[in-house]
Amino acid sequence: MDIYNIIKKPVFTEKAMNLKEHTNKVVVEVHPSVNKTQIKKAFEEIFKVKVETVAVINVKSRVKRVGLHFTKTSRAKKAIITLKAGEKLDLIEGV
Repeated sequence: MDIYNIIKKPVFTEKAMNLKEHTNKVVVEVHPSVNKTQIKKAFEEIFKVKVETVAVINVKSRVKRVGLHFTKTSRAKKAIITLKAGEKLDLIEGV
């Protein structure tokens, strides 16, 4: 799998932003079939930073009601990436 298909997008939630400020962690959404070592290698190669650890969260799909109908949300996989001390990554440079 191509390294640019492994990491889909960064997660900009309130909890993820607090993790980034107080600790040296970044939350990204990743492809559902990759493992921790593939995520680590891809992140280091794309962003040119050193990664200390990678934690993975599988988000299951759930049923939601939309009017009279029921639908399922898509499943996702998130990775919490801890950068080594002294490393810095700013994903929202232009904002």
